[in-house]
Amino acid sequence: MRIVIAPDKFKGSLSAPDVARHLAAGLQSATGHNLEVLRIPVADGGEGTLDAAVGSGFSRRSATVSGPTGQPLRADFAVRGREAVIEMAAASGLAVLPGGTLDAKGATSLGTGELIRAALDAGCRQIILGVGGSANTDGGAGVLQGLGAQLLDADGNELPPGGAALARLDRIDFSDFDSRLDETRFVLASDVDNPLLGAEGAPAIFGPQKGATADDVGTLDAALQHFVDVLAAEIGTRALKAAEAPGAGAAGGVGYAAIAVLAATRRPGIDVVLEFTGLADRLAGADLVITGEGSLDEQSLLGKTPMGVARAAERAGVPAVAVCGRTTLTPEQQKDSGFRQVYPLTALEAKVEICIAEAGPLLEQLGKHIGAELADLTQAPAPAGSTAPVNSARTKEPLNV
Repeated sequence: MRIVIAPDKFKGSLSAPDVARHLAAGLQSATGHNLEVLRIPVADGGEGTLDAAVGSGFSRRSATVSGPTGQPLRADFAVRGREAVIEMAAASGLAVLPGGTLDAKGATSLGTGELIRAALDAGCRQIILGVGGSANTDGGAGVLQGLGAQLLDADGNELPPGGAALARLDRIDFSDFDSRLDETRFVLASDVDNPLLGAEGAPAIFGPQKGATADDVGTLDAALQHFVDVLAAEIGTRALKAAEAPGAGAAGGVGYAAIAVLAATRRPGIDVVLEFTGLADRLAGADLVITGEGSLDEQSLLGKTPMGVARAAERAGVPAVAVCGRTTLTPEQQKDSGFRQVYPLTALEAKVEICIAEAGPLLEQLGKHIGAELADLTQAPAPAGSTAPVNSARTKEPLNV
């Protein structure tokens, strides 16, 4: 019997590779089954995308880049042939802010631009830019600086980092912009469809998560509008159109710079990840797919990782189940999800804090339980994605925490 484990991370608890490892250990401890287990960590384009790439045959590389406040840090990226996967959060994310101190107006995406340059140095000419968890609201100005552009004030001095400083931008000098970009294709892996500016723009919607006050939001929005106007004077009307493009507001406006200057194509993150992991081909001959994420909720139904995997499994004619830390879906939503069953850790341990701290051992218990139910899961007719709690009458052995 062949089982594919394709989970996302359990945020705040386990990475996707660790989730897959614990589930596999539980499955293989189940008696009476001769199992082949294939682990394929996946993600939705944000944090975890790099792990998914490495788990699919990419080689992990690293480079020293400027962090979100300018302090140097080592950030990883992934390479396979002439293709690279860059996880923006590794260089410019909230998680790498020194001391966790937020800096909405001053944080920069410079390190992400430097990571792109490192990928170019590695010979890559197709770059997947996974965005999410960013600390900056600079419209991607830092990315452009990392690639050789100079952002100058009226006196010809380079601007300091961050979105607020863009209010003093006078011109952008592209004379030293990396010429290898002309032959490089970019994919922006993002589910965010916000524009750059306005009530639904990057400062208004995402700025407060990065420490922006109401006044800061106004300051940043005005500064980014000025950035758009100056960039339009340099590259033409596509800079104006890009500000309204879906996804321009992703990652503090990095989506804007990627679309306007790097001619990036925005695609749903899960679609990009499932494509480079080759999940569809690797489902051939599988008897069951196990996917999941930390919280299976209404957001999951809008195209997050578990639903993307479930759709791929359905196309391949393979039954799918989901594991999660907890689920807030109603029974009706669960019924429509496409999963044979949903297994939350909270069915084993009611306290969420314990589920987070002990996710590994609990996942091994779930894996063992799923292993005991394999015959039912793979042979019973699929009742339009029905679900059942792990402590239901179908349980073949006690599940003791």
